[in-house]
Amino acid sequence: MQIKDLTTYRILEDIELKDINSRGYILEHVKSGARISIISNDDINKVFYIGFKTPPKDETGVPHIIEHTVLCGSKKFPVKDPFVELVKGSLNTFLNAMTYPEKTVYPIASCNDKDFQNLMDVYLDAVFNPNIYKYKEIFKQEGWHYELEDKDSPLKINGVVYNEMKGAYSSAEEILQEEISKALFPDNAYGKDSGGNPEHIPELTYDAYLDFHRKYYHPVNSYIYLYGNMDIVEKLEWLDKEYLNKYDKIEVDSEIKKQPEFNTIKDVVKEYSIASDEDTKDKAYLSYSKIIEDVLDTKLYHAFDVLDYCLISAPGAPVKKALIDAKIGKDISSSYDDGILQPTFTICAKNANVEDKDRFIQVIDDTLRRVVKEGINKESILASINSSEFRFREADFGQYPKGLLYGLQILDSWLYDDTKPFLHLECLDTYKFLKEQIGTGYFENLIEKYLLSKKNGAVVTLKPVAGLNSKLEKEQEEKLAKIKSQMTEQEIEDLVKETKHLKEYQEEPSPKEELEKIPMLKRSDISPDALPFKNEKVMLDDVPVIYHDYETNGIDYIDFMFETTDYTSEELQSLALLKTLLSYVDTDKYKYSDLSNQISIYTGGINFSVSSITKLKDNEPLIYLNVRIRALHENIDKGLDLLWNVLLNTDFSDKSRIKELIAQTASRLKNSLSSSGNVAAALRGLSYISKHGYYSDLLVGIEFYRFVSDIDKNFDEKIDSVIANIKKVLEKAIAVNRLTISYTGNKELFAETKDIISSYVKKCPKGTKPGKVLPIDLKQKNEAFMDASQIHYVARVGNFKKHGFEYTGLLRILKVILSYDYLWINVRVKGGAYGCSSSFQKTGEVMFTSYRDPNLSATNDIYEKIPEYVRNFDVNDRDMTKYVIGTFNALDAPLYPEASGIRSFIAYLVGETYEGIQKERDVILNATQEDIRNLADMFEAVLKENNICVIGNEVTIKKEKELFKNIDTL
Repeated sequence: MQIKDLTTYRILEDIELKDINSRGYILEHVKSGARISIISNDDINKVFYIGFKTPPKDETGVPHIIEHTVLCGSKKFPVKDPFVELVKGSLNTFLNAMTYPEKTVYPIASCNDKDFQNLMDVYLDAVFNPNIYKYKEIFKQEGWHYELEDKDSPLKINGVVYNEMKGAYSSAEEILQEEISKALFPDNAYGKDSGGNPEHIPELTYDAYLDFHRKYYHPVNSYIYLYGNMDIVEKLEWLDKEYLNKYDKIEVDSEIKKQPEFNTIKDVVKEYSIASDEDTKDKAYLSYSKIIEDVLDTKLYHAFDVLDYCLISAPGAPVKKALIDAKIGKDISSSYDDGILQPTFTICAKNANVEDKDRFIQVIDDTLRRVVKEGINKESILASINSSEFRFREADFGQYPKGLLYGLQILDSWLYDDTKPFLHLECLDTYKFLKEQIGTGYFENLIEKYLLSKKNGAVVTLKPVAGLNSKLEKEQEEKLAKIKSQMTEQEIEDLVKETKHLKEYQEEPSPKEELEKIPMLKRSDISPDALPFKNEKVMLDDVPVIYHDYETNGIDYIDFMFETTDYTSEELQSLALLKTLLSYVDTDKYKYSDLSNQISIYTGGINFSVSSITKLKDNEPLIYLNVRIRALHENIDKGLDLLWNVLLNTDFSDKSRIKELIAQTASRLKNSLSSSGNVAAALRGLSYISKHGYYSDLLVGIEFYRFVSDIDKNFDEKIDSVIANIKKVLEKAIAVNRLTISYTGNKELFAETKDIISSYVKKCPKGTKPGKVLPIDLKQKNEAFMDASQIHYVARVGNFKKHGFEYTGLLRILKVILSYDYLWINVRVKGGAYGCSSSFQKTGEVMFTSYRDPNLSATNDIYEKIPEYVRNFDVNDRDMTKYVIGTFNALDAPLYPEASGIRSFIAYLVGETYEGIQKERDVILNATQEDIRNLADMFEAVLKENNICVIGNEVTIKKEKELFKNIDTL
């Protein structure tokens, strides 16, 4: 049977998608009105999603709370947390749900046919038949609730989404984005935060929440997507029989209305919080935003990506350079949001001052007018288009399935026109059109029309206020105290009971019969064989080349690894700073702006990083400068010419340019430490106890931020020594005696590329051979870093090898068990944190972390009880099998060619063998409960080390200061 033979569906379009080598179908389910888009091809990593238009009417976060809560049990699968049960026992390659400004999407992906079918079934039942109507506790847990432990305790507000959004509203950048949206879209859905504003989330009632689901979660308002190699007819028949056929088409008003033009530039000033002891100087955010017509204009959709690069994002871009030269802000960025009906274009100056606002607007206006008059650099336009086209053809989306990214992109058009899901996927003709417009005035006219003449825009300023969050928290406490004071004794007693009941509900496990309704695979469904490495060592002029034989569709992936293990700590920090400058300052042949264009024209990117990994044999660090290039095979010679010009002939004499880059780096590091505080806190904690942790923190963590920040603050005093140091470490690093090369591509490409690589290696000096790592002084610091956030990132770390324990594959299973059972229930479900995780490395390193966590010492207490939980671990055989299968989720995730090469290369560097990973796989496949229980002593020893590091709310940190030896401001 073919799709056209199905009477339950109407085919709206059957089209060849030649740009992605696929077949596309647009269907409508006749009875329910559901929309279906299909991309059929030979990709085994299959993807499904169902999405709904969910335009918010207020800022209570109801779309976001529903996204969380429908995955907390359903009619067919009544278990309390089917999402977690699926994570535990599925081979999914993606499993999540996302709330966007006007849509909510529930995607899954898997390479296993049975698993894929199971995941589809659970997700469809979740959205159409959720248990939210039966259990108000689900709303309270995931959304918000008043919490009162006993009649004398203070009244609190808790809830997973509530705490998640408290974390979001601790970020200046997220606050800025919300304020820009409110200013640009006062009359439609985009002016309301679909995620929820913590100030307004407690205004959401249970009835209003249910009404939202009733209205929008109907097939007629849905967008269903299937991608990959599958029996499409079978899937469509099942979809009709099990779900869609149960609904009749109705009218649902979910139209996303356009914002009427208000023909003015709005001026908005808002406050945001910095730490109470921070100086407000250079802490303001200035932004300039315009609405750009219609997302269904495919040429405009891609053209403004080009303008984003040419005007601001590219090194030396005219608007960025003009603002930096005018000393307005230290980090200039831009964003083109093309995922909404009316895309927006924003220019932002971070680390600026409020009094610079008028000059900020004037410099942008003057520069844009000059660009329109003089024309955009033609090479800059070509560089941007070529870079986008390379990424599109390469279709490497890192950890995400290709079909998922395609599926999310089609919503950029499908959501607003039922007939055009594939509009932006077929883009090679558009890239060709845009190249033909270079030099015609086309791009300059777009600047004139949308950025200069059009008045639909906003200037939003974020003004820093020291200690604002502390003040707001105090006001919140007073408000809650007032609410409690107005409650009767009976109401207080009832609330205490409700609080106790909710915790009991959360603690009570789902019945065995409910758990067994969640479909799962068997151990026999798992391949017994580990994925092999592909490492072939070839000597090239005394340099080892590790060749990885993977098909790469005509792209060369090359890594040049220069070992720097023998560098001092000071040299390594200079090297880490150097990586932020290479290719962003002049060389003897190119100005930095021209260099950036050349790299984008001829390559898919040149990247520099400094990393520390640990050799398995002796647990000693291997530290290196890594230089990665990807390019079409026909361009690799030119690409390497550009790379070698950077490595051997970079000019560090332009101090003003270096100052600009250091200020930008300091700004971005500060933001990343706050937004990814769980990673930063864990690395910092590891720096107390391991060489790897020490060097990782030194190179990318809090210690590196302090190093860069100090240079930024004392630039004139330090710059000469900084330049001298980076020249010295670069000259020392770029040496044949320190070099190992990794090449990923097929045999034909490698045979042709070897001689080209050799010709460039010969230009390197021999240099010195790397020595051993230098001794370092490790000591426990147990630090807390205060920032202006309303939440915490709590990390505990240790090392089991120090206590005589060895790594085992059982730890991979325990990671799944802890992350999705013990920690999930206690830190997330009961504690209200947005996230929690555990990690166990082959080097012995152990990490427990929480993410956007309202608690501090309570979470630390939960970590302390891990040995007790492990010692008493007791599940049935089905659950044990579930944890085993969930472990292979990470082990067997499909990899793109470049990632396959990197995996093999890292294995070569650290001494990982196929025999070792096969042994680990065998241990996992045959694991028992007793094996898990036997790990308890390991964690008891690790946690007795008492290594803790926290980033977060200054008020709580000061209250719980006894946990720390040192407290500082981030």
